[in-house]
Amino acid sequence: MKPEPQPDSPPQPHGCLPPWRVEELPAPLPFSARNALRTIGPGAILLVGAIGMGEWVVGPMFVVQHGRGILWIATLAFILQSLLNLEAVRYTLYTGEPILTGFMRLRPGPGVWGSVYTLGAVAQLGLPAATAGSAGIVFAMGVGRAPAAGDAANVAWITVALVLVAAAVLASGKKVERLLERASWLMIAYIFAFLIWVNVAFVPAAEWQRTFIGFFQVGALPKEMDFVMLAVFASLAGSGGVGNLAIASWFRDKGFGMGAKTGNLGGVWSQEQTLSPTGAVFPITPENLRRWRDWWRYSMVDQSLLWAGGCIIGMFLMVNLAANLFTPGLKISGVAAGVFQAAEMRKLWEGFWWLGLLNGFWILFSTALTNTDVLVRLVTDMAWAGAPKVRRMPAGRIYGGLLLLFTGLAVLGAFLGDARTLLAILGATAAPITAFSAVQILRVNTTLLPPELRPPLWRRAALVLCALFYGGVSIGMFWQLAR
Repeated sequence: MKPEPQPDSPPQPHGCLPPWRVEELPAPLPFSARNALRTIGPGAILLVGAIGMGEWVVGPMFVVQHGRGILWIATLAFILQSLLNLEAVRYTLYTGEPILTGFMRLRPGPGVWGSVYTLGAVAQLGLPAATAGSAGIVFAMGVGRAPAAGDAANVAWITVALVLVAAAVLASGKKVERLLERASWLMIAYIFAFLIWVNVAFVPAAEWQRTFIGFFQVGALPKEMDFVMLAVFASLAGSGGVGNLAIASWFRDKGFGMGAKTGNLGGVWSQEQTLSPTGAVFPITPENLRRWRDWWRYSMVDQSLLWAGGCIIGMFLMVNLAANLFTPGLKISGVAAGVFQAAEMRKLWEGFWWLGLLNGFWILFSTALTNTDVLVRLVTDMAWAGAPKVRRMPAGRIYGGLLLLFTGLAVLGAFLGDARTLLAILGATAAPITAFSAVQILRVNTTLLPPELRPPLWRRAALVLCALFYGGVSIGMFWQLAR
């Protein structure tokens, strides 16, 4: 039986999926700095996923090749992706559904968009790029040197082992979001402590200023630009592609806004069925709008300060170190993509070899965990919302079955290329997905949300700019590949 709409809240268009329930918006904790620390968390998960391939690997590689004058691209990426993330969260705060469910409400319907984004997610994250990078680090720890081309087979088998470890970790939590959030906070503390230490100890103050200026000094692209690597840099300076879209699912599982009314995925072994296939919306009343504003403030802290701020600081610290310690034009082999930082820091002190490897491992393995969860989570959410036959078992069990399936795919992918090759595939796929999803978020938030909650004109313009920027990068990349 369909719930009757509230008399003071006219029915909203609900698109190609069943209509939402109507319930009151839960009240958040009173907004304060202390309560913000108790409330936020999804941004920490997204941050450890972003800081691995973008800040630890791609950022230094790109800056060593092109100089710090290219860093304005990272600044633009952080700003645009932060605004895109918040607009994805806007939909979740109102409906309790992840943004991909909102896409499935658009014509031509859940079958088409579910298939499109499942293929996009598999293309971007199905191959174990971050895991291959962390495997190179494990190899280096064992033999005392960076892996070379002849070590590719050994690195591939280590990748397989780490893929299985990541799957086991994700399967172990009673609630996957809570497991990832707690692990993410610990990893962030260790990673940033190490990076701050080595920067303060070995980079002169004048060089800090040069790096800082590079983030805000907009310039022309270098001649003979590799647009594939530009797409990788622009996408992975942040999260990019389906990584950005996953933030809405973590907000739902955390219980932000109406997410408290729709439940969560739970864990692989959970017997509870808490996740509703259809969200719930709230009537537009003065009290609900007051609560909405507080939820939005917490979302802003999570995404603008924790996620975007953490990405900027992480990128700054890594490229600041790279620009001062690494040889300009440094050539990096694919199997050593996660190791070259430790190899360069070893020239300063032998102990930095081990500290750098340990830091790099946690950065890349945490990224591998996050990427695996993003892939499995998004496909689970789309199947749960758009395929009623799937809902015969708990959502956590569906997550577990897909985790097993994609783990098998990643095992096969470990032998398809080294970390740099897999990284190029990941980043090059992320750019067009980011461009297209920005347009769809704009459609969702201006058609399915009530007028009082729709984004203001400047935020709509930001989504258009995001689509144009990543669309332009994608066109340049495809043109280069076609030639």
